[in-house]
Formats: sequence, C-alpha cells, structure tokens
Amino acid sequence: MIWGGDWETDPGDVEILSIAKSEERVLITLDKDFCELAIVRRIPYCGIIRLVNISAKNQGKMCMKILERFGGELEKGAIVTCDEKRIRINGSLFFPLVTVYGNHLLAETTMPPHPH
Repeated sequence: MIWGGDWETDPGDVEILSIAKSEERVLITLDKDFCELAIVRRIPYCGIIRLVNISAKNQGKMCMKILERFGGELEKGAIVTCDEKRIRINGSLFFPLVTVYGNHLLAETTMPPHPH
C-alpha cells in the first residue's frame, strides 16, 4: 500500500492514476475526479475504489470489505463507488453495472465496454 500523503509533492491526479496503473494497484480515493479521468478521458487504470461520505473510522473496514468481495472485479478494471448504504460497480469489459444494497442486487444494466 502507498499513501499519497507520504509523497513530498502532489504529482497531480493523472500522474497518480498512471503510477497506480504502472504498478498494477487499485486506487482508493475520496475524490470523484479519478473516476472522471478513467471514464471520460479514458486514462488507463487497474481499478478504483471511491469512498463517499464514509467516516474516517469506517474507511479501512469498508475498503477491506470491498477488496474481499470485489477483488476479482477490481483486478479486471472495475470502478467501485460506495457509501454507508450501498456499493455500486461500474461496468467494465467483463461485467455489467451493478448496485448492491446490503446483500441484495438492486439493478443490473449493460454498460459499454471500457478499454484499459
């Protein structure tokens, strides 16, 4: 694990995403800009977890839960967005858009393939 706060300077979002991709790391962030870079600008990435309004004390626990449950999807390039009540997985080349609430699948729709 690498924490960006340990870096002397902020290299910027594009460079952070590029570093994660080159080191085959899943990027964990609170910032929606990384998802936009991946989806809109098609900057290559390995997988992204975006935490939304999750308290600092629960972030580590939530990340572990997501990695355990969706690690395979993240390895294939998923973007997982979660808040305290639901987890949403944006479709990649390998799977559809899925929203999970607790243990219940809420929605499933096909998304266009995303090149990685």
